Amino acid sequence: MATPRLPSYASYGDERLEVLRSPSYSAEPGLHEQRLALNARSLPQPTGNFVKVSKHGGITLRLLSQEDDVDLPVYSSGAIVEGTVELSKTDSISSVDFKVEGHLELKENAEGGHTHHILCMETAELWCKGDDNSVCPSSLRFSVALPTAFEHEGQSYPLPPSHSIKLKGLPGFTANIDYSISAMIHKPHPVSINSKTLGIHIGDASVSTPFIYYPRTRPPFSTPSPLHCTEAGEFTEGTGWQVYQSVVKANAPNGVQDIGVKFYLPASRIFCVSEAIPFHITLESDAHSLAAFLPYGPIPGTSTEFPATRIQVMRQSTVDVKHTTVRSEHANTAIWSVDYFGEAEFRHARDGPTRMSFSGEVKIQPTKITGFTVPGLIAFFLTVSPPEGVKAPFADVREVVPIRLATDMWADDAAGAHKETM
Repeated sequence: MATPRLPSYASYGDERLEVLRSPSYSAEPGLHEQRLALNARSLPQPTGNFVKVSKHGGITLRLLSQEDDVDLPVYSSGAIVEGTVELSKTDSISSVDFKVEGHLELKENAEGGHTHHILCMETAELWCKGDDNSVCPSSLRFSVALPTAFEHEGQSYPLPPSHSIKLKGLPGFTANIDYSISAMIHKPHPVSINSKTLGIHIGDASVSTPFIYYPRTRPPFSTPSPLHCTEAGEFTEGTGWQVYQSVVKANAPNGVQDIGVKFYLPASRIFCVSEAIPFHITLESDAHSLAAFLPYGPIPGTSTEFPATRIQVMRQSTVDVKHTTVRSEHANTAIWSVDYFGEAEFRHARDGPTRMSFSGEVKIQPTKITGFTVPGLIAFFLTVSPPEGVKAPFADVREVVPIRLATDMWADDAAGAHKETM
């Protein structure tokens, strides 16, 4: 079965949850937060330094609050970029500037489309020579807050994580989101009189390093308790769960009836990447049809085989450098790729006269990119529910339920998480 373009989280399910997003957070309370108690997120920050030296060794960029021996510095949502710029020679310096910047670049392979967005551009002047001809200090301290969002064509988007993805072939695309920190040392330009240059011009110098932007998020609710399965093989309705229904059509004239599928997921559809996603499934029809479907049904206790009935987690990455719509076909010009990040393991729950019920969980493959949206590039995760690729006597069916993934586990505010005060 071909993979269609997948819907967004907000386009499916409970309307009350359409505006719900995975809450972001930082290690320190924000402007409108207060700390209730110490917990895992309020432990002491890293005390190591990340050091980058310029090519010729005259400038050292020292970033504070980093893990020891990291390849690149890492910052989260709303983090403070702080450290020092250290100079081996301070003579002839007119000014010292500091810059934090982020860029999104999209390239389409088919027609050569290309777009570029500036995600952030935070600058600060650390020192400037005044009329007193003072000498630049050998060490200059800086502290710049990363923005949490950026504006594009009148809309605000959360600052996306560092990310790179490529779809080979034609059509195809390349998408890159990158961030960097730079310190620039400016010196006077030479003065020319009658084609003769007075003084020696050493030239400007700089030091720069990429950094990883890794916003942290957590689910707004804890995972609900599992549903109870009755002796009739039916899951009882429970708080925090949502049911999604579809029908496996019978191929006439095989003497079997359609099979109703009830797929239960936690209602919020927001999960931590390090925790398995729980689910329940019930198949409903007459006994003869259920028996005929049994060879194509879920296989308990395994996720390595490829049965007809499967539950998977998928990620879609979409690029649209044109950002236009073909009116005649009511279709946009986006290109997308889909990859799989998890496969379900089934457990037999209980059977009834007209039901077969299963429970299980989907374990997500390790990843740090949990979904984001920026102009021209979209990435999010979804589940695909069974059955897929079912042969006669039943037709294929696919149920798609968009989900969101958070980087960290749910935290109870009463247990010490940062609490919103507005």
